Amino acid sequence: MNAIEQGRALRRLRMLKGIKQSHLAELLGVDQASISRWERGIMPLGQDRWVAILDLLAATPVPAEDAALKRLVASSTAKVHLICDHSHRLLAASLPRQAEWHVDLPELLGRSLLPYASDEILAAEERLAARGWHEGYLASLTLETGANGDPVLPIEPSRVLWERVRLADGSAGRLVTTVT
Repeated sequence: MNAIEQGRALRRLRMLKGIKQSHLAELLGVDQASISRWERGIMPLGQDRWVAILDLLAATPVPAEDAALKRLVASSTAKVHLICDHSHRLLAASLPRQAEWHVDLPELLGRSLLPYASDEILAAEERLAARGWHEGYLASLTLETGANGDPVLPIEPSRVLWERVRLADGSAGRLVTTVT
């Protein structure tokens, strides 16, 4: 892995853990400028340093964390559901959200909801990369969506809030909440 790829990986890992450059520098016994140079690929990391960083930032899944998040979503009085940000697989849904759907929750859990997306949702998905969503530069986004016309998982015109959350395995989840 070259210095630029290593730097990108370091930044991604650091952001997934929610650690600031200055804090990581403190943990590693270096200055913040070194972290910045590593992340930009200006200064290469030695193999020993890279292994130390990986050990420090390695995501250790804690299934109880995701279970708690899923319980909070399921018990919410808001119209909200939780999906995997990458695959769009449904992880949890509140009762008010389930009431909108014409299929039982167990049939949807673990399945991608992307096939049910409205045109506005698909367009917003396309713009996420350019806005830095996947790198963590944008933690939430409000958008207007139109109807999808689907009889199984209907989406009505509304305003929805997308919020990026970290799951226990270090991957990203997305809370989708209808706000109007």
